[in-house]
Amino acid sequence: MTRLTQAVATLWLLAMPAFAQNSPVVVELFTSQGCSSCPPADELMHALAERDDVIALALHVDYWDYIGWKDEFADPRNAERQRAYATTAGRRSIYTPEMIVNGLTDIVGAKPMEIAKAIAIHKEYPQAVSLSLTRKGEQVQIDATVLRSGSGPMVVQMLRYTPQRKARITRGENAGRTITYANVTEDWKVLREWDGKSPLSLAARAPGDAPVVVLIQAARMGPILAAAQLR
Repeated sequence: MTRLTQAVATLWLLAMPAFAQNSPVVVELFTSQGCSSCPPADELMHALAERDDVIALALHVDYWDYIGWKDEFADPRNAERQRAYATTAGRRSIYTPEMIVNGLTDIVGAKPMEIAKAIAIHKEYPQAVSLSLTRKGEQVQIDATVLRSGSGPMVVQMLRYTPQRKARITRGENAGRTITYANVTEDWKVLREWDGKSPLSLAARAPGDAPVVVLIQAARMGPILAAAQLR
């Protein structure tokens, strides 16, 4: 993709209208500082991070560290999550860059028009679970209710992210580049399982100023049924 096409496509991503669904669409990017194909996808994440109807999350993986540069933001659990998605979808391999939209739609590489289309499609799905977050000091109060039958069992997850992190890469495929990454994830944890038969009310500790994201996802790496964040 040329720089001009990339810029036009990014502007189109920002201009896409938001459809009438309360829960934002989650876009997970599996990326690596050691991957020469990843910078265009990393750049698109900045545009996605500006959208109010999207929660954009960059999950740095460690499986390219052996080719000359250790990704300082990588977490082995991110690669485990990507492998779990691949297993659920019947794929035999994992790769970067890969974007997964709402736990369902797999997009390879930096394809802003495909990403925008997938976001628009997921925004049209009927909302399965209502989810609200409120902050009380160092605690986040999580409340959720099933809106459509057949949603359970589910997994309630919480994570934090840093809106921008810069890396100066001195070795490997991206040697000599300084890249600013958007919404780099950290402290991803499972809070509990939930069968959805009664409303969910849960308090979780979240000290500090980093944004908080809560995801309610169908068990066994199914679709993300609800998402919310506190910035």
